[in-house]
Amino acid sequence: MFKTIIALPRTVWLIGLISLMNDSASEMLYPLMPLYLSSVMMVGPRALGVIEGIAEAASSIFKLVSGVIVDKTNKTKPWIVLGYVIGGIGRPLLAIANSWLWVVTIRFTDRLAKGLRSSPRDALLAQSISENQRGIAFGLHRSMDNAGAIVGPLLAALFLSLGVPIKEIFIWTIIPSVITVCLALSIREPKQQIESKESKFKWSLEGMPSQFKRYLVVAGIFALGNSSDMFLLLRAREAGVPLEHIPLLWAVISLITTVFGTPLSALSDTYGRKRFILCAWVAFAFFYIAMGVPGISVNQIFGLFCIYGLFKAATEGVEKALVADLAPKGLLGTAFGWFNLITGIMLLPASFIFGWIYESIAPLYAFLFSGACAITAFLLMAIWISPAGLSQPQTKIE
Repeated sequence: MFKTIIALPRTVWLIGLISLMNDSASEMLYPLMPLYLSSVMMVGPRALGVIEGIAEAASSIFKLVSGVIVDKTNKTKPWIVLGYVIGGIGRPLLAIANSWLWVVTIRFTDRLAKGLRSSPRDALLAQSISENQRGIAFGLHRSMDNAGAIVGPLLAALFLSLGVPIKEIFIWTIIPSVITVCLALSIREPKQQIESKESKFKWSLEGMPSQFKRYLVVAGIFALGNSSDMFLLLRAREAGVPLEHIPLLWAVISLITTVFGTPLSALSDTYGRKRFILCAWVAFAFFYIAMGVPGISVNQIFGLFCIYGLFKAATEGVEKALVADLAPKGLLGTAFGWFNLITGIMLLPASFIFGWIYESIAPLYAFLFSGACAITAFLLMAIWISPAGLSQPQTKIE
């Protein structure tokens, strides 16, 4: 497997490195956002759900737009570069935000940037590899992305231990953001691309196989229970995890995802995607239900976060590889656009519902709601989606 990873094309490694640098910037802020909003701007879980829901819903819409445009124009690089430029500009502006509405605006811009670059990036990655290497390639990308999510929280923890104000940490994100843009500018478009025969942009699911459409429905139901991870950090803080350990807790998840993301995704090339997704969704349901139990200890939270890291490792790359497996030729961008749209836009009701239940009723019931959504998605995936329509085992990776 090691030789296979090393032999992956330059574009795969470059995209992974870009994501590593970008996430080192964004993840410096992510674990601090719920703390900043609750302690500085006095924003509760309900408002936090609205902020994250609006931001991610906007991102999802632009993921479809950029994906469709990529299929029509056969150009991925301009959208990737533009997305990273906008994101790099937006993050430091959080330092001057004086109300939670300004935070919403800035987060909206940051997620818009993610929407512009995500589907083109995924399509470029799928075009750069052979079909029987999609799992390992997407797994490597997610591992490197999560490596940045280790660096970012560790830097945040270091800054906090040195007494650096949260607002100043926002400003420091400029450095990795500049490096990210420089790397994105060195991307090369694929030499051979499928020319679009359509004269008009197609925004519908016309031409997509039924298995892909079913997969979108199931993924959407699961996403309804997969609210913003900021709630997990908020729950950890309320359960007694010290402030300075919150970024480290997030780094633990990213470390596990980085280490196990590539090998688990590579195994899906051999043994199929469905079983990995099903096992991961069971782990997700257990994690969320356990997180909601009253009186949970700090040690138990760290153990549960390790399970959550394994869930992310087993799904992030595999889900993207499955989209590429099911997408017709010439519609990769549109397929990724629809997948990103459905899973992302569901974060709006997911975060709103979760935040409302969390604040108005009790955290336990919010976490039970998420667990129930995961179980429902598991059952539909197991019964409704036929293995014949999914990725079949490929030649074993050596």
